[in-house]
Amino acid sequence: MAVPAQLHSIIFSFILLLLSLFDNSLSQPQTPSPAPAPPPPFDSCNGIFLSYNYTGGHAIPPTDPTNQAYRFESTLTVLNNGRHELKSWKAFVGFQHQELLVSASNAVLADGSSFPAEVGNGTVLAGFPISDLKSAVETAGDRAQMEVRVGLVGTQFGVAAPDVPMPLNISLVNNGYSCLNATNQGNNVMHVCCIQDDINSDSNNGVNDEFLARQEGDLVIMYDVIRAYTDNYWAQVSISIHNPLGRLDKWQLSFDWMREEFIYAMRGAYPYVVDTTDCIFGRQGQHYKEMDFSQVLNCERRPTIVDLPPTRANDSILGRIPFCCRNGTILPPLMDPSKSISSFNMQVYKMPPDLNRTELVPPQNWKINGTLNPEYECGSPIRVTPSQFPDPSGLPSATASIASWQVVCSITQSKQAVPRCCVSYSAFFNDSAIPCNTCACGCNSNPSQTCSATEPALLLRPNALRIPFENRTAEQLSWADIKRRSVPNPLPCGDNCGVSINWHLLSDHKDGWTARITLFNWGDSSFEDWFAAVQLDKAVPGFEEVYTFNGSKLLGSNNTLFMQGRPGLNYLLAETDGAKPKKDPRVPGTQQSVISFKKKSTPGIEVAAGDGFPTKVLFNGEECALPTRLPSKAPMVSGRSSVFGFLTLALLLLMQ
Repeated sequence: MAVPAQLHSIIFSFILLLLSLFDNSLSQPQTPSPAPAPPPPFDSCNGIFLSYNYTGGHAIPPTDPTNQAYRFESTLTVLNNGRHELKSWKAFVGFQHQELLVSASNAVLADGSSFPAEVGNGTVLAGFPISDLKSAVETAGDRAQMEVRVGLVGTQFGVAAPDVPMPLNISLVNNGYSCLNATNQGNNVMHVCCIQDDINSDSNNGVNDEFLARQEGDLVIMYDVIRAYTDNYWAQVSISIHNPLGRLDKWQLSFDWMREEFIYAMRGAYPYVVDTTDCIFGRQGQHYKEMDFSQVLNCERRPTIVDLPPTRANDSILGRIPFCCRNGTILPPLMDPSKSISSFNMQVYKMPPDLNRTELVPPQNWKINGTLNPEYECGSPIRVTPSQFPDPSGLPSATASIASWQVVCSITQSKQAVPRCCVSYSAFFNDSAIPCNTCACGCNSNPSQTCSATEPALLLRPNALRIPFENRTAEQLSWADIKRRSVPNPLPCGDNCGVSINWHLLSDHKDGWTARITLFNWGDSSFEDWFAAVQLDKAVPGFEEVYTFNGSKLLGSNNTLFMQGRPGLNYLLAETDGAKPKKDPRVPGTQQSVISFKKKSTPGIEVAAGDGFPTKVLFNGEECALPTRLPSKAPMVSGRSSVFGFLTLALLLLMQ
């Protein structure tokens, strides 16, 4: 069929147009292709790469224009780009917006706190259950084994969109690493690279090293699995004091089960509360349908464990564990090494999917405290070489644990901590004693109280320090009247301390000087095997003797004296009724000794000016509140000297 001439013309024109467009494209200069995207930041890090990515948030109730609360969500990523495995990773996130961290996936708080936790001054996160990150070398670059992502959810205050509540900085906390300055990428991402200080350092063991080295601390808890079965295991928990001034009385130990475990049986200690409710109504009861839960001891997610009394030490069911059953007392090794450790065993049942004798997960978020002792902050458990114990048969061999974890705790003093003991000062050159500070150990917050929490404590006769505060009013007013001192209204509140210590400067002469220390127990419980430590910044080199106590210079220190009761005098008894309870005030338990010093080893010491008074005092490891002033070296005015002065003045007037 013939094609019309007009159609031929249209086709020919279209072909010419296409050729023209093609020629123009060839003649015009070529636009260069875009430069390749820069490599991701982690590609240039040959160490541990950390990143913090803020992913979102929004305002939450209540509405508060001055301090609005906002939900925040973010992701912390830790990637091992180094040559060696990173064991027990720990990362610092410098939160700075009054954050309250509600949850963290794949991590726990390294200080042992439970969620929710206030982290506005920054916090350290520790890996759980993934605590070790392998290297690319040993995994052929498998990111799943090299990396962990921690999902963070919490509340922050005051930072509204479009602003982003980013942390101040992030860094790796593991020993042996140095981190560069953190870099911001946009307004919602921060990253940093941390390099191992020494490629041969032992701080991060090599590929073939399976465990971390054991660490030192003020207090160490060992969690040793000694027998393992498919659905349960026996663990031995040991608590040991390593600090020469550390101590625990009536210790209470708590931790968090992370895999729905529960305690079936114990020896050497006992749960503070026997409670199986969570098991009976939870997954544990559904899985262990044939178990008699009346025999189970505790199913709480966070149980509290207490020591047994000495009367249970040989109990065939609960006792017969080395170092158990001391009523919760653990002494510093300086006093008695055999009493510086406490131990107990517990049988732990597991839940699916951990029903395998090799699936062993220690509890997290450890906390331990005592009645009048220092505060301890505990880190996360780290896997260490298996512990070895003497063979129970008596053979000269050792039995190794199946698995061992170490929890290291440090003595800490938080800003919010309230002391539980206090110190008063007195001296031979002043007839007034400086009592413990007002509210030294806290005050009742009840607004109806009839005393002042801000007025300084009133000066007293030294012997009035033996009178309970509630019976001192008449003595305070009388002494103030004699000394012509004004009295505030209302009167100052008491110190509210269970233990007080008086330091009395007894004498000061050319060759030496003496002091007297008196301990008062105002509580209802006696202190067995008590100790006190006194820090004197300049006087200790001249220390000579403690006369009633056992006393010595603290080993490794040139400014601290350590004192404890001698055998038979190692009890600081509780407060008791007076001789006539209806009339006489109660009487505190007391211990007292004189301490002598020589001046030959401390030339230039100014005893009365302040060098003879302590700069720190501890009782059973607890730091006591010190007075805010020292006794003044003013002449004492007695009634006789006042009369003599008046007669002298009258005689001078008559002579004129």
